[in-house]
Amino acid sequence: MAYGYWRAGRHRAPAAAELFFRREPFHGAFALGAGLAEGLRFLRAFRFSAADIAYLRSVLPSTTEDAFFDYLCTVDASEVTVSSVPEGSVVFSRVPLLQVKGPLLVVQLLETTLLCLVNYASLVATNAARFRLLAGPEVKLMEIGLRRAQGPDGGLSASKYSYIGGFDFTSNVLAGKLYGIPVRGTIAHSFIMSFTSLAEVQPRVLPPLAGGEPVDLAALAESWLQRVCELLQSPPEKANQGELAAFVSYAITFPHNFQGLLDTYCVMSGLPNFCAVALALQQLGYRAIGVRLDSGDLGQQSKEIRRVLRACSTTFQVPWFGSIPIAVSNDISERSLESFIQEGSEIDVIGVGTNLVTCPLQPSLGCVYKLVEVNGSPCLKLTEEEEKMTIPGIKAVYRLYDDAGHPVMDLMALEDEPAPKAGQELVAHVLGRRGEATKVRPSAVEPLHRTYFRDGQVCEVLPSLPEVRSHAQTSLSQLSPAHRRLREPQPYPVAVTEKLHLLLAELRQARQ
Repeated sequence: MAYGYWRAGRHRAPAAAELFFRREPFHGAFALGAGLAEGLRFLRAFRFSAADIAYLRSVLPSTTEDAFFDYLCTVDASEVTVSSVPEGSVVFSRVPLLQVKGPLLVVQLLETTLLCLVNYASLVATNAARFRLLAGPEVKLMEIGLRRAQGPDGGLSASKYSYIGGFDFTSNVLAGKLYGIPVRGTIAHSFIMSFTSLAEVQPRVLPPLAGGEPVDLAALAESWLQRVCELLQSPPEKANQGELAAFVSYAITFPHNFQGLLDTYCVMSGLPNFCAVALALQQLGYRAIGVRLDSGDLGQQSKEIRRVLRACSTTFQVPWFGSIPIAVSNDISERSLESFIQEGSEIDVIGVGTNLVTCPLQPSLGCVYKLVEVNGSPCLKLTEEEEKMTIPGIKAVYRLYDDAGHPVMDLMALEDEPAPKAGQELVAHVLGRRGEATKVRPSAVEPLHRTYFRDGQVCEVLPSLPEVRSHAQTSLSQLSPAHRRLREPQPYPVAVTEKLHLLLAELRQARQ
């Protein structure tokens, strides 16, 4: 297609394209825009190497003129201008996430890569935001999806954009290194299964935190196991000795970060063993940091575990013991979180993998990239499906707010129209309502797009990843409850001005 533009002499025609999606994902009312920083990185580096040109020569028809390849050697993004919503912003269908202006051939060549960089990023960030909204602000969310992600690139992207969407940690150490995301992990079943008895624990001793002679932690844990089992009225022989050995070994290695995975054999073995080792550590001045469940009725088990932890806290006079964090994993979904809430669970940390990174409820956001203007003339794609029609012309986009500070409408106007003002009555045509006019008087007006790329360079200081994450949470919090709720939300109105509506009608009539 690029060769076609070049042969027709249209390759340098000034053009504009927009990147947007047609429907909100997951049957919700919003999405989070993401992928901007990666898109800008791509634009800065965009050019064809000698190896690229050689490959293109090998796959294009032999009739392709040499002069076209000479031209490709000069192509870059130096004449491209990109405006965008800030990364992490709440966005809605039909509203451009990105606007790209430049020579027609270059604008066209950027399409696929920009779609690739924005589509998945925005989808995962939105999916993560939904988990965060369900979990509430207090529960910690950990992304653990690397093993289930679509390859290493998908795994890294999922870690990055789930953090933007509101997750607190990732188990992906490379993502922590590259992006500064806090990393967390837990002990695995395999570690516990590798031990069969306390005789295998080496070393066995641990010095008290305050100093002094090292103590045989294995023997100390055994003595505490007797006391814990007496409290729980459970025979000590029901506690698996290999599991106890694994916990002791792990505690000696990580005395400040000891946590127990309770269900390798059964929770009524894992819980007494964990409590015994955690109380032994406490006697030496250390604090265990948590337990994890990976099977069974997680909500119900969390309540039973909390009851036991509180009983130990009271009986053994260890005040912090009753509030040890309880973490869960095991194919966690939105429905799982809703169940935890309904049950009144005692869960503090939730690890989400497959249902976060693969987005099984909707595997693609469906972003598209469409021309809206060429050579100063607006473009229109006509179709029998109204939602697949494009909105012509280069546009400015505004978010209108009510008195409570909630967004009430996104309004698209032609670039040369005066900006709407707070308190001014506006006539707008909401998309999907067959062109009917509505009046709105916003309390505040926010221009949505900023220019991020011009003359081959990023021209706006980009926020850090934590700043993008914070912006996303602020943007979500501004939504009205009717638009923010995840089940049967109220559709958010996206509208065009009277002038843009008339242009759309005029072009539609002219092309029919």
